[in-house]
Amino acid sequence: MSAIFTRNQFDIFPLVFPIEEEVEFTIQSLGVRHTLQGEYTITLHRANAGSPSEAFSAQNTTNYLCKTEKDSQLSFSYTANAEGEYFVRVFQNGTRVAQLKIYALAKDLSCRLPLRGDFHVHTSGSDGNEPPAIVCANYRKKGYDFITITDHDRYFPSLDAIAAYRGVQIPLAILPGEEVHLPGTTVHVVNAGGLFSVNGLLPMKENYLETNGELSRRRFDESVQPPDIYKMENFWLEIDALERKLTTEEAFPEGLDSRSYAVCLWIFDKIRKANGLGIFCHPNWINDLYQIPEDFTLYMLKNHPFDAFEVLGGENYYQQNGLQTAMYYDEYRQGRVHAIVGSTDSHSSTASNRNWDLCSTIVFAKSNVRRDILDGVREKYSVAVDTLSKEYRLVGEYRLQKYAAFLMENYFPLHDQQALIDGELMYQYAIGNATKEEVELIGQRAEKFSQKYIRRSE
Repeated sequence: MSAIFTRNQFDIFPLVFPIEEEVEFTIQSLGVRHTLQGEYTITLHRANAGSPSEAFSAQNTTNYLCKTEKDSQLSFSYTANAEGEYFVRVFQNGTRVAQLKIYALAKDLSCRLPLRGDFHVHTSGSDGNEPPAIVCANYRKKGYDFITITDHDRYFPSLDAIAAYRGVQIPLAILPGEEVHLPGTTVHVVNAGGLFSVNGLLPMKENYLETNGELSRRRFDESVQPPDIYKMENFWLEIDALERKLTTEEAFPEGLDSRSYAVCLWIFDKIRKANGLGIFCHPNWINDLYQIPEDFTLYMLKNHPFDAFEVLGGENYYQQNGLQTAMYYDEYRQGRVHAIVGSTDSHSSTASNRNWDLCSTIVFAKSNVRRDILDGVREKYSVAVDTLSKEYRLVGEYRLQKYAAFLMENYFPLHDQQALIDGELMYQYAIGNATKEEVELIGQRAEKFSQKYIRRSE
């Protein structure tokens, strides 16, 4: 049987394209073992359609006769009428020399970019190992398109990460954020992308005393006016009012911690006022016992006061990510579809930490900027990704999983090769060994890469 060459020997672009639009595709030899010369037959098949007895039936196949053009290339045009994966097979003299894949998208997805990133990362700004700018560079090396610095109790390390690359065009979107820990609850909540600090609203936060409550350390920029810092008695008055409403008006379940739930409601409300994404984090994290009692977690999921559920993240034992995934699908079965994210919750961004690239999120967003990334999750265009081993797994809706699986195997490997170089240049810039001009080249290069492989709706 003759060898069939794939992506290592051939490039095809675009990889992703909109349905119901004529798109021109190019196949290019990478010059490894087979150079395109002469005449070829190309057959294009919709991968998951056709007769069960003959998947690649005549009704499911488009044929082309092509001759090589400049630079050892073949070109053909195609208009897809259905979303999904398509196989492109190249034959010469009856011998198949290549099998490649492309993916067609309906209009709601084809106007979006696939972005992989993390909403929950720690630095030396709290209990992590590396400073914020270095963490950002290291995650770009791993292929991340966006990152949210979410140090415990502190918002300002995320501002330091943003400031480290201010005025430089880089391909990594750095979002402000924090992990919120307030009195009255042990529930962990991430404020992802919020324009002011929720931790910084309370005077008892020792880490904000060191800045004397300085406004610039509590907000994204000068255009943002956060609420005044609370007096603790006023904070507890608001919590008391929320708790009374829960227990007298909403039939709060007996035995559940109403004070803790009221504090969570307060936190999520403030994150929304900051235009952030309130993420309910790792309820099945085992910290001596499970961090949150199961009945409390299930009540939280049922009533959905948060914006997104961290369905994957942080640990490699099954009780966290496996059981949280089961919870997500149980909720889905009952008609409660949660926006989801996957996060590393990492405290070190180097290979010494086995879990530092454990989980991530693929967001399908209008662009790689804060607002569009957050909106992509809110609108439920996200998939959680577990990459603890090479046999990755995905959590999310079936349609989005199919597309994400294609990307994991055909797009992100190419993307991540380039991102490795990007991250190294960012690292050199952060430590003073690279210039702004050198770093800005990677931003321009990343945009060209995206335009080459992702054809968006016209």
